[in-house]
This record gives sequence, structure tokens and C-alpha cells, in this order.
Amino acid sequence: MYNKQMKTEKHPLVSVIIPNYNGEAFIENCIDSLGDQSFRDFEIVVVDDGSTDRSVEIIQKKYPDIRLFINEKNAGFDASVNRGIQNSRGDYLILLNNDVVVDPGFVKALVEALSDDEKIFSVSSKMIRYYERNILDDAGDMFHVLGWAFKRGDGCPANTHNAPRRIFSTCAGAGIYKKSVLDEIGLFDEAFFAYMEDVDLAYRAMVVGYENRYEPRAICYHIGSATTAEGNKYSDFKVKLSARNNVYTVYKNMPPLQLAGNMPFLVLGFGIKALFFMRKGYGKSYLSGLKEGLSTTHRVKRVKFKKKNLPNYIKIQGMLMSGLALQLAYKGCGALKKQRARRKTTNLRGRNRRVKKRSVNNV
Repeated sequence: MYNKQMKTEKHPLVSVIIPNYNGEAFIENCIDSLGDQSFRDFEIVVVDDGSTDRSVEIIQKKYPDIRLFINEKNAGFDASVNRGIQNSRGDYLILLNNDVVVDPGFVKALVEALSDDEKIFSVSSKMIRYYERNILDDAGDMFHVLGWAFKRGDGCPANTHNAPRRIFSTCAGAGIYKKSVLDEIGLFDEAFFAYMEDVDLAYRAMVVGYENRYEPRAICYHIGSATTAEGNKYSDFKVKLSARNNVYTVYKNMPPLQLAGNMPFLVLGFGIKALFFMRKGYGKSYLSGLKEGLSTTHRVKRVKFKKKNLPNYIKIQGMLMSGLALQLAYKGCGALKKQRARRKTTNLRGRNRRVKKRSVNNV
């Protein structure tokens, strides 16, 4: 339960920023879970993005000490988060989706991990599926040479991925960032509106020499796409924006030589994704997103190439190549799950046959 006595100092170490859009079904659980934290030196900043439900009323009545900012119209995830960052008072910034519930040690674990090294820009938490508490949702985001971002560990057992490690990107739905680095590289790119903006931000940080990490002690439970895809894995809105923003991400961050070298992989990757979404019924949305991305690259500002950052680009290229092998390896989690399901079904059938046989013998 959220504790109204949690009121923080004028300059707390941490600001927890929650972007909210029509989150009346989730916002209370999210905020209340923050009230149980073992680490207390933080403020909560909620930015409402033009909600039409009762979520603003709920926040104003139940949590009057929370700092609430209201957008007059729906400006998108990135604009809302940026407004929260600009109005935050903490040196460390935790971004938290409204459909996330956190464990009591969540904030403490993220703060400790971020403080471990001055070269760490962000730390991603261990996200577990809200309705399937034995299955991982995200153990840090990766990005690879086919131009795909993916959630490390998605679908794997929740008791795995228990070691901290370097990742490509922190998921902005439940991660912590250093404000000082944001002052250096800039905020979230509002041209993205939503999706892939965290990968773009992490990419920019790595270009100048920072790292992103995964911390398994910071545990939370995530519903996923609760307000943009009604809890579904895919929607026309999500597929289109993700496709467009994939184009933006590689165009912005890869210098011309790197982009040219990776182009065959990118073309292959986008082609495979197009076929995948056609089978899922979202082919038109995906192709529309790619077309918009290619025709509107002028909306995003490319990262200027500097020779001093060449070693960082080489490291990033290594991660892009190894990321593909890593995603192929994670196919094993899905296969393992199917294998367990088949074994369970086989065992159940075997038990049924034995029960049936005993029943016949007893007649």
C-alpha cells in the first residue's frame, strides 16, 4: 500500500517517472507497489498523456502528494517521459510503465547497480509476466544486425537469467537512467512517439562510450501493451510504429559506412519480418510503417560520426552480430516450453491409460 508519509526531500536521489494513458485499471497497483520499497529516497512523478478515463481523478484523490503533470492532448510515450524528466529532481531516473508492479527491493537494486560504475548509463530490471509469474517477460533488450530488437529471455522460466550482464538496451518500461548522461546525449526522440525509443537512446549512449546493464535482483511484473494494444502482443498501431521506428533507429545511429555494410542484413531482416506479419494478418501495417520510415527520415537527427568514437562503433557492431546468435539461441526457450507441454500431455495420457487398464481389470 502506498504510504502518504513517503514525502521526499526537495532533491531526492531518485525520481520515479510514470507515463500514464487511460491506466485506471492499473495505476493504483503500480503506485501502491512503490509504497513498499526498502529504499525510500525517491519522488514519484506521473505524466498523464491526455487520458479519457478516470485515472487522473484516481491519482488526484488517492495520491495528492504525487507530482502530477497533465498533457492537454495525447503527445505519445516519448513526449510524456521527456516532460517527466524535465520536471524531475532526482539524479537517477526510474521509468515505469503504469501496468507494472514492483517487488519491495526493486528501487534499491536498480540504484545499487547503476552506482556500480560511472560508465553505466542505464540498468534494466528482471520483468516477469504479470499473469504468468513463472515465465520471464524481459531480461534486458537486445538489437542485432537484421534490424530487430528483442526481449532477452522472453518466454523462459522466471527462475533463469539470474546473473547481471551487459545488454544492448534497457527497457524503458522498468529501468533506471543517469540524468547526467541524458544531459550529454539528449532525451528520448519524440519523433518516435512510442516503441524503439529506448533502443535508440541506448545506442546513442553506447556511441559515446557508456554501457547498459541488466540487474536480476530488480524484479517486477508486467502486463504488457496494456494501453496501446489492449494487452495483445500485436496491433496495427504497434506493428506500424515499430516498423517505422526500426528504420529511424538504424538510420540515426549507424554512420554511412556501417549502414552500407549492414544493408544486406537489414534488407533480409525487414523482408523476413514482412512475411511474418503477413502471416499474422498485419502485413499491410508493417509495410506501411516501413514506407513511412523510409520517406520521413528527415524527422530524425542523425548522430554525428566522430573518429574518437570509432572503438565504440566497433564494439556496437560486435553486439549487433552476436545479438543475432543470441536470439536464435533463445528459440530454445520456446522449444523447451513446448517440449514440457508435450511431456505433460504424454504423462497425462499414460496415467489415463493406466487408470483405464486398472478399471478394466477390476471389472
